[in-house]
Amino acid sequence: MIVVAADTSPLNYLVPIETVEVLQQLYQRIFVPEAVITELRSSDAPLQVQQWAASLPPWVAVRGVPDELLTEPRWQALHRGEQAALALATFLKADLVLMDERMGVGMARRNGLRATGTLGILDEAARQGLLDLAIVVGKLKATTFRYPHALVAELLTENARRKKD
Repeated sequence: MIVVAADTSPLNYLVPIETVEVLQQLYQRIFVPEAVITELRSSDAPLQVQQWAASLPPWVAVRGVPDELLTEPRWQALHRGEQAALALATFLKADLVLMDERMGVGMARRNGLRATGTLGILDEAARQGLLDLAIVVGKLKATTFRYPHALVAELLTENARRKKD
């Protein structure tokens, strides 16, 4: 399975809530464009994220993007990291794109890419017994992560039902 981290958001939140390793457990390896790594290492990123990005685990593969793909007009409405990630996902024929940014997710889907965000990653990890969803969602709520409250309530309800079965 080819998975591309398409914006900084999932990594910006999975690192501080200490669940970033579920990416390896779920997908074995993720590809991240250089532009996203640059954003993760910038002084605007949380210190814990900067440190993680400065010493990437071996299951993170940093890749460049061919200029002709990066400069395609279809990506121009997006931020640089998202442009690079969707261009990389297209180039690699990715099976999945990890992205929270709504416009980018829509763009990914319009271009035939499957996308999931931070909550989808955590839900899948919980389904596979890799973490306790209620605990990690509690940690996530303590960050600056913006989320649809109804969706989180639905995920937690479904998770509780699964635990009972």
